[in-house]
This record gives sequence, structure tokens and C-alpha cells, in this order.
Amino acid sequence: MRVLDWIVFVAYLGYVVYLGARKGKGSRDTRDYFLANRTLPWWAIGLSVMATQASAITFIGTTGQAYVDGMRFVQFYFGLPVAMVILCATLVPFFYRANVYTAYEYLERRFDARTRLLASLLFLVSRGLALGVVIYAPSVVLSLILGWDIKLTILVMAVTATTYTVLGGIRAVIWTDVQQMLLIFVGMILCLFIMIGELPSDVTVIDALYLAGTTGRLRAIDFSMDVHSEFTFWSGLVAGSFLMLSYFGCDQSQVQRYLTGRSLRESRLSLIFNAFLKVPMQFFILLIGIMLFVFYHFEKPPLAFDRQGVQYIQTSAYRRQYDTLRAEYDRLFEARQRAARAFIAARREGDRERLAEATAAYRAMNARLEDIRRRSARLISQASGKAYNDTNYIFPTFVIQYIPLGLVGLIISAIFAAAMSSIDSELNSLSTATVIDVYRRHLKPHADEHHYLLVSRIATALWGVIASLFALYAGALGSVIVAVNKIGSYFYGSLLGVFVLAIGVKRATGRGAFWGLLAGMASVYLASRLTEIAFLWFNILGCGVVVFVGYLLSLKR
Repeated sequence: MRVLDWIVFVAYLGYVVYLGARKGKGSRDTRDYFLANRTLPWWAIGLSVMATQASAITFIGTTGQAYVDGMRFVQFYFGLPVAMVILCATLVPFFYRANVYTAYEYLERRFDARTRLLASLLFLVSRGLALGVVIYAPSVVLSLILGWDIKLTILVMAVTATTYTVLGGIRAVIWTDVQQMLLIFVGMILCLFIMIGELPSDVTVIDALYLAGTTGRLRAIDFSMDVHSEFTFWSGLVAGSFLMLSYFGCDQSQVQRYLTGRSLRESRLSLIFNAFLKVPMQFFILLIGIMLFVFYHFEKPPLAFDRQGVQYIQTSAYRRQYDTLRAEYDRLFEARQRAARAFIAARREGDRERLAEATAAYRAMNARLEDIRRRSARLISQASGKAYNDTNYIFPTFVIQYIPLGLVGLIISAIFAAAMSSIDSELNSLSTATVIDVYRRHLKPHADEHHYLLVSRIATALWGVIASLFALYAGALGSVIVAVNKIGSYFYGSLLGVFVLAIGVKRATGRGAFWGLLAGMASVYLASRLTEIAFLWFNILGCGVVVFVGYLLSLKR
């Protein structure tokens, strides 16, 4: 980045830290630190919930996912509106009226202490691992911009975020999220307009969309019943509903948001707000990835977007093979560009026969170019000795090379804001579950509030360290947006199942809930090892097994 970009970036970073410290100042007990004394309005909670989801993963992973795979990923969110309505009628009033700090406190009141502890520990493991991915994602961008080693960037990001979160409580987290969500919207709109403005003068937005559609990237809906496919209409609507019910109903990072509402009505409104806005926002971000795909028809992208992978192969025995691929790639890029222009011209003329020929020629060239990219990725994997996936580097490469002076700093600030809005939320919720469900309940139940507040800040710092260690290995997981949801799907269905038992099955007992939860986790593990079922369906499997086993065991009192 240049001087002006640094000024913009540092100024915004300083403002966010100042705002967080000012809003979080004066937290004197755990109720204020974790729940803001239940004084927050619905729109602030709603924006905070959205900002927590719209992390840097959204910028990096979703745009890269759309570039490679198209709009199919939007189906992942089709179950969200359904889940929000169900939650507003069920779990939200239960939690709010129970006056709890964590979702898992309710499980002890309904069942027993061991069920609460097991559910809380599962949340801590799943969210701690996912937080590692959340920290890794912005570090990809910063390492590319700053020229730093990815490990150093991860450590710098984690230390910064953890320090800020330790100082502020939930009140600071939510109000900074509001500011950061606004910047995220500005960043997304700027990126889309810049991409459109950088297209050749004779290529319109309509041309770009037709071109992307020819490759199948605008095919957002897949009605197939294939359970092995990750993103279909049915997996998103049915299995996705279970995931969203689990995430917003059983994940402390989300439950804690609506527990801060100043009334039950405000808490419900915050979720309905997300039900209406989340899918359109996700569609818009995927559209940015689609436009980026078209943009790179007329500006030559690198064969491999991850520069570190290129460095590996340039010093390996595979260098000559890679150079051969790159020469072929350069030739095919020019051929694809000509084919794309021929397709655009044929579409405008309206000659069906010529359009069919141009479409076939363009698809063939695009397929060959994508095959070259896959072959280069395999070579880099062989050279480095580890899995290679450059999906997360596609959008950052565009930002560095094509965003104008000054706006780079703003876009990077938006990515950093997105990262901070997720990291501080996750750290705060992990600290809440650690202190309330484990430390205060089992280790030191009779200390004063000053002691618990101090322990809460220490727990936040420790989780920052744990998440940083996992972040160092997150790069091998592929697309970060898929990775973080895969992690959740291993845990969320089973957690949802135990809450279904708690609220929907009157005869359920603590014994049934505890062993049912373990059985659900075991079933998901076996399914992930022994089958090729797409990860979204793990949520239904885990939930179903927990309810079935828990009910049967509850019959035997």
C-alpha cells in the first residue's frame, strides 16, 4: 500500500479501537460485560449479528468461491429465514425469560449439570476451531499487502484483536460492529462499481452477466436430490435450516447477541432483520465474485494467485513443467478473450446459429484454461508437499492491483473491520461460556464479581492464543467460507438435538440428553469418515440421532 492508503487504514483502525475502549469503559460486573445489562436496541443487535457473520471470510472466501464455482453457494442460506421465524417462536423467548447468560445454562435447569457442561464444551471446541479460520482469513489479505509471512500476519492480527476484545465487553463489541457493518457495505459497493468501471468500454454489465451465465456460474438453483452435492436447493432449505437453527439457537456467539436486547420484542426483531437482509447481501457478495471472474477475461490474472505457492515451484524440480503450463496459459488466455468477444458480438447480432457456435467455442476455451489452473495447482502441491488452494487469494489480488490510490486503504479497512467484528464477538462468547458454564459453575462458584470480571478478561486472552495456533494451519482447508461452515456442521446438529429434547420432548431426561448428545456426535463422526454425504446434511443426522437416542433412553427411567 502507498502512504495515503496507510493513513486511511491506520486512521480507521485507531477509530475502531478508540470506539471500543470508550463504549466498553465502566464494565463493573459480568452482567454488564457479557449482556450489557440488557439495554441494547434491536437494530444495533441486528447489525452486530450480521457483522459477526459478514466476517473477512465473506469478503475473501465468498468472492473467491463465486469466482471458481459461481452463485451456487447462495443456496446455503435459503434455510435462514425459516430458521429465524422458528427461533423467534421457540428458543428466543425461552432463553430471554430464563434470564440466563448462556444458552447452556438452560440445559442444567431442564436436565442436569453434566448435560450443560458437555454442550458448553462442544461449543467451546467448535467455535474455538472456527475462530482460527476467522483469524486466518484477514491474515491472507494483510500478508499479500504487506509482504509479510502469513504466520507473522496471523500473530499480529490475533494480538490486535485479542487486546481490543479483552478491554471491551459485549457493549463495545456490538456498537463497534454497527460502525463496521456500515463500512463493510461501503466496501462491497465500491468494489463492484470499480470492477464494472474497469471493464472494457465496449463490454456492458449485461454482456458480463451473459458471459458468466454461459459457464454456468449464474445457475444459483440446483433442484437435484444428490446428498453428495454440497450446495443444492434442498440441502440449503432443509439441511441449511437445521444448521441455521443450530447456529442462531445453540451457538453462544449468536444467542448472546439477542440476550442483550432491552425486551423480548427487540430480541425477536433483531433476528427478523437478519432474515430479510442476509440472503440479498450474500447474493450481492457472490455477484462481486462473478464480476471478478468476467473482469479477468480482459485483464490477465496470474496462473496461481498465491505467490508463495509460485515461489515453491520456482525452486523445485517441477519448475520447467510449470513454465510450460504458464506459456500455454498465456496463449489460452488470449484465445479465451477472443472467444468471449466473439460470443458478445454474436449475442448482440441475434444470429442463433452463430451464437451457438460462439458459445461452444467460448466454453471450450474457458474449460481448457480452467484445466490449466487445476494442473498448475497439482504441480504446486507436489512441489510444496502440502495441499494447495488459491481461492482465498483471488479477491486480495484484485484489490492490490486494480483498486485506486486511497481506496485500497478503505477496502482493506473494510476487510479488517469485518474481521474485527467476528473475532471480538467470538472471543467474547467463548469467554462467557468458559467463565459462566465452567469456571463459575464448577471451579470457583462463590467468588465476587470483581474476580469473575478479571477471569473473563484472562479467558478472552487465552482463547485468542488457542485460536491463533489453529489459524496457523487453516490455510490447508481450502475455501475459508466452506471450511468454517464445515467445522460448524460437525457440532451444530447434535447441539440442536439436545435443545429439541429440552423444549419439545416433555419426557426427556438428563440421562437421555447426555448420552443422546454423545451418540449424535459419534454418528456425525462416522458419517464423515465412512460416507461422502455433503457436510450440510450432518446437521440433520446429528439432530435426529440425539432426539431418537435421547427419547429411547428417557423411556427407561
